[in-house]
Amino acid sequence: MAIITLTTDFGEKDHFAGATKGAIYSELPDVRIVDISHSVSSFSIPEAAYIIQNAYSSFPKGTIHIIGIDSEINPENKHIAIKLDDHFFICANNGIMSMICSEIAPEKIVEINIHDKIQTSFPVLDVFVKVACHIARGGTLEIIGKTIHEIKPMKNIVPYVNEDKTQIIGSIIYIDNYGNVITNIKRGFFETIQKGREFEISARNHKFKKVFNKYSDIVNFEIPEEKRNDEGRGLVVFNSGNFLEIAVYKSNSATVGSASTLMGLSLMDTVSVNFVKKSVEVFTEHPLKQELKEDL
Repeated sequence: MAIITLTTDFGEKDHFAGATKGAIYSELPDVRIVDISHSVSSFSIPEAAYIIQNAYSSFPKGTIHIIGIDSEINPENKHIAIKLDDHFFICANNGIMSMICSEIAPEKIVEINIHDKIQTSFPVLDVFVKVACHIARGGTLEIIGKTIHEIKPMKNIVPYVNEDKTQIIGSIIYIDNYGNVITNIKRGFFETIQKGREFEISARNHKFKKVFNKYSDIVNFEIPEEKRNDEGRGLVVFNSGNFLEIAVYKSNSATVGSASTLMGLSLMDTVSVNFVKKSVEVFTEHPLKQELKEDL
C-alpha cells in the first residue's frame, strides 16, 4: 500500500488540507495518507525544510511526500519532483529541498511539465496530487517532467565561518511547539570547526558556554526536588536532528516562558559561536642560565 505524506501551511481552519486528501482518495482509494504538519508558518521555506528533513526518514522507502508551501507556479517558482534516498518529494523549486540535498545527493530531479493538461489555481490539489498518484501507481518521473540537475538553493542554509575559524555565525531556522529555537548549525559542522576548543554561544544578550546532551542534564538531581528552581532555565543542546538548539527547561509560554519569548528570539535571528584560541606556552630561559652560556 502506497503512503503519501502532507506537509503544508494550510492550517486547520480552511478546506485545503481536507480537499487535498479527498482528491488523493478519489484517485487511489487504498492509499494511506499521513499528515506530517499543516501548521508551518505561512510561506516559511526554512520551517518546511527543517520539518521534512527530520520527518521523512521515519517513513518506509518509497513513501511520497507532498510539500505544499509557496506552491503557486510562476516563471521563478517552478514545480519539481525528486527521488532521493528512495523517497519521492513533490514541491515547488523554491529552496525547500536544498537542506536535504546538501547532505544526500538526489537520484533524479524533474521539472514537472503537465500543467498544460491541467487548469488550476490550487496546484497542490490539482498538480501535486496527480504526480503523487502517478508515482504511487509505479509511474516514472520522466513521464511527468523533464530532467534537471540543480535546484534553487535556500538562503542562509550554511552558517558563515570567519577566515581564521574562530567564529561561526548561524541563524534561527525553526521555532518548535515548545518555543525552543533551532539554528542551522549542525553538530558535525560545529565539531569540525571547534577542534576541541572552548566556546561561547551568543543569541542577542544571552550567552552559553556549554552544550548539554539532553534537557534534563541542567538539573542537579542531588538537590531535593522542592529546593530546585530549574524550570525556566536556559540551555543549549544538539537536538534529535543534531541541530544546535537554544531551549528553556520545561518551557511553557503560559507559565515559565520559552526560549523564544524569554530571550526575544525570532526566525532568522543571528546566533554566533565564538571559539577561544588555544594559548601557546612560550618557554623563556632563566636569566642566570643565559649568563652562564655567555661566559662559556
